[in-house]
Amino acid sequence: MSTQDLLQGLPERLHETITEWVSKQPDALAVEDDLTALSYGQFDAATIAAAQKLTELGVRAGDRVIFVAENCVALAVLFFAMSRLDAWACVVNARLSAAEIEAIRAHSDARRVFYLHRLSPAAAAHADAAGAVQVDFEAIGAVRTGPRNTTCTPEPVEAAGADQVAALIYTSGTTGKPKGVMLTHRNLIFVGDTYRRNRMQTPADKAYAILPMSHVYGLSSVLIGMLVSGGALLLECRFDPARVADAWARRGITVMHGVSAMYAKLLEWSRQTGTPLHAPHLRIAQGGGGPLSQSLKDDFEQTTGVVLHLGYGMTETSPTVAQTRLDKPSRDVSSGQPIPGIELRRVDSDGNDVGPDAVGEVLVRGPNVMKGYYRDPEQTALALSADGWLRTGDLGRQDAEGNLTIVGRAKELIIRSGFNVYPVEVESAINAHPEVLQSAVVGREVTDNEEVVAFLETRENATLTPETLETWLRERLSPYKIPSEIVILEHLPAAATGKILKTELKRMAAARRHA
Repeated sequence: MSTQDLLQGLPERLHETITEWVSKQPDALAVEDDLTALSYGQFDAATIAAAQKLTELGVRAGDRVIFVAENCVALAVLFFAMSRLDAWACVVNARLSAAEIEAIRAHSDARRVFYLHRLSPAAAAHADAAGAVQVDFEAIGAVRTGPRNTTCTPEPVEAAGADQVAALIYTSGTTGKPKGVMLTHRNLIFVGDTYRRNRMQTPADKAYAILPMSHVYGLSSVLIGMLVSGGALLLECRFDPARVADAWARRGITVMHGVSAMYAKLLEWSRQTGTPLHAPHLRIAQGGGGPLSQSLKDDFEQTTGVVLHLGYGMTETSPTVAQTRLDKPSRDVSSGQPIPGIELRRVDSDGNDVGPDAVGEVLVRGPNVMKGYYRDPEQTALALSADGWLRTGDLGRQDAEGNLTIVGRAKELIIRSGFNVYPVEVESAINAHPEVLQSAVVGREVTDNEEVVAFLETRENATLTPETLETWLRERLSPYKIPSEIVILEHLPAAATGKILKTELKRMAAARRHA
């Protein structure tokens, strides 16, 4: 099917994605959390009322509006209400620091900042610190807001959904400096509809929505992907293995999205508590947001009897680039084939295409690729070519069937004594050890060379030492891939999505060398 065929019939604005379901099944559940449950008819009415309230509070087409929140029905309603106004929604995880939120507010020049505090103590604390006042919205209750920014200048409104920005998602990437990724209505609708098609989602499905909507995976793939399918979402603020297991067993969950750390901790909790993972309705378990080890995939599938599907993407691609197939489940941990409607290349350092088994930087072009970085033309020009190719900065190889395996970030490649060391290969070997919960490998500069440093988190009651792990790895890795230092931590530093923060680990590795 051609890209044009895939785009045919897709609406121009996000709020229009549910029009069919509002008409066909107004009483069917759309979204629920611990406080609120809304049917499709109620959800649609709530977005109309919320759009009117936002207008009364001074929000205009083209304004950037920040929502400091964790997953909840109120956030879903307000996000769709912003679509009705042609305003830009900037969802910010409430677990960020005040300084991080202020940097985003200043860069975006947001018209208003809203704090969705009813289910998030973190959002409530930020609201208190900001002196935010309470306003009441129909169907979703109280929300707090800071003052109106009277100097905010609206951005132009574009008629085409491919040009009109719907969401401004801030990502630190590998540089540590936040960048505002402009994602259009077409970007998000295309990826949401891709999930509907590729995962055969229908109104009979119900997703466990634990991935933060402040991250594009939780926003487009989970929220939009399920609502465009006519299914329902159980929205959760924070990951709790006991709540996941209960939802699987009692709440009719058919679709689960998570990052590798969530699946690893869920299995660990099951063993520690002696609680079996009973998932009578679960048909899709999807992993993303970073690499996943073969041992974890095998463990999950043997324990639950459900295939753990994988994918690859990034914020700048809304996020999906590749996915494994339902009709041909993969036994390995590749990310699957490129999704229909996009183009993918892999190139060497000179920009030349490489062969199937060779490692090259992944380039992507298609309806999933961002409009650019907000107020950052230089970074946009570095990432996007004139003819629309996005440089992902990720290194990957493809097999004969086109299955993509990401081996690491170009900037994370470790060159040790002239040999290329891809962190994922070392992490996979470490994670295969039965006492390791998860790991992360980084490079550390030494005189005229780089060395490999491994950080890891062990399972409860583990007796593993760096020395015994090194001995174990020597039977599984080439000598130049063996870490020069192995560090066991109680917890690996992670973002709200569960993604391990390698920039923090690189700082730790450097500090340990100079200590």
